[in-house]
Parts: sequence; structure tokens; C-alpha cells
Amino acid sequence: MMDAYIQISDLHKTYHTHNGSLNVLKGINLTVHKGEIFGIIGFSGAGKSTLARCINRLEVPDSGSIRVGGVDILSLSKKELLLERRKIGMIFQTFNLFEAKTVYRNIAYPLEISRVPQNEIRRRVLETAELVGLMDKLNAYPGGLSGGQKQRVGIARALVSNPDLLLSDEATSALDPQTTLQILDLLKQINRTTGITILMITHELDAIRYTCDRMAVLEDGQIIETGSVRDIFNNPLSRTGSIFARVYTEFQRASEENGSGI
Repeated sequence: MMDAYIQISDLHKTYHTHNGSLNVLKGINLTVHKGEIFGIIGFSGAGKSTLARCINRLEVPDSGSIRVGGVDILSLSKKELLLERRKIGMIFQTFNLFEAKTVYRNIAYPLEISRVPQNEIRRRVLETAELVGLMDKLNAYPGGLSGGQKQRVGIARALVSNPDLLLSDEATSALDPQTTLQILDLLKQINRTTGITILMITHELDAIRYTCDRMAVLEDGQIIETGSVRDIFNNPLSRTGSIFARVYTEFQRASEENGSGI
């Protein structure tokens, strides 16, 4: 039995706008084990990205609790939060790279702002670049990279601080199927090599099926189903789970006919 690493209890988040209040998270309860790749799947607007941003406290929830590695994220002071965030890496759908910085400098950025000594920065950047397969691109600029290479830079930047947790928020949504497979293989390799816990948040069924052992289904701000990927795809208990399972089956059939897909 793996240890619980992320523990979320009764998490609520509401956004207040000129048009009224929007309840995005409505009592989220979730446990993710240390060292696993856990998937969260849901349709657009289900609250997936808000949940990710609450975990590293880029968003402050209204109520509830979030514990990561035994640390109560919501009780930390600003200084304590800055230190704790170094243990949480995040990769994004849109890469978020600095176009005017080389690959080396993009990867090094989190260490530079933390004032890590230059010799240590160089050691860690080279080590991380080797891990993600970017050693021959360190002097290149993002404009000259493919989408998959850009995402590798994003992954390296998220890993260079040696985090214990990696949040992947739709990290493969902007990539073609072949590049998606390469990035998913990379995440699996990183998980095996480092033991890092990965929370994969996506609407892509293939990504969950290929990468994760356990998953949760998010619908309208609530987790309505949690279990093994195999059980949820083969015997979904929720409406959203059933839709995803049906779409996945149809997609796989079409992919086999066309000779594509994961």
C-alpha cells in the first residue's frame, strides 16, 4: 500500500464576477499516493485547472484543506509558501517559455530567481536536460523548437528544482499524437527514474489510459468517480465516465481503421 501524498478534503472555490458567483469546486475529496501517476479527467469547465492551481495555491480556495507531503498548503505564510512551491513543479499546455532566453536559461530560470549558485545551476540544468533529452538544444531559442521540444523544456524547467510533485495541466493537449506519445513516455520514464508523484489533469482519454493506473472523474466541480483506470473505462459508474468510455472506444476503433492513435 502506497502512502498518501496528496490529501484534499471538502475543497470549495467560488469566483465572484459582475454577472454573479460561479461555484467551480464543490467539495472536492481526493487522495493521491506517493510515487504514482494519477489522472484527473473531465470536460472543459469541470474545474480541472482550478483544482491544479489550488494545490500549489496560485488560487486560494474558499474552504477545505489541502495537504501535500503532510504539509497544510493553505496554512502557510507567504515565505513558507515560496519554499514549499519549490517542491511542486508544474507544466502547462501553452509551454510558457521565455522566447528571448535560450533553452538553458529557460530551464535555469527557477534556480536563478531562487539565487542558487551558478555552478549548482549549471550542474542541475545539465542533469535535467540529459533526463529529458535536450542536451543538443541548450543554446537554441524556443522559436526554433518543435512543439514536443518546447514541452520538454517546460518539463525540464518544472523538474530542475528537484520537486516531489509534478502537476501536469493539459500538458499534451496542443501536441500531435506522435509527440503526445513521446511526452507521455517521458513522464513515465521520469516517474520510474525519480519516484516523483505526477498528477495528470487532462480531457484526453488516451493520455490517462496510457499513463495512469488510477484516476478520478471530475464533473461540474465534483469528483464523482475514483478508481483504477481499467475499472472506470470498463465499468463506469457515472454519466461522465460513461461518455468518456464510449468516446474512447469509438476513437480507438477509428484509430485502428486509420492506423493512428496511441
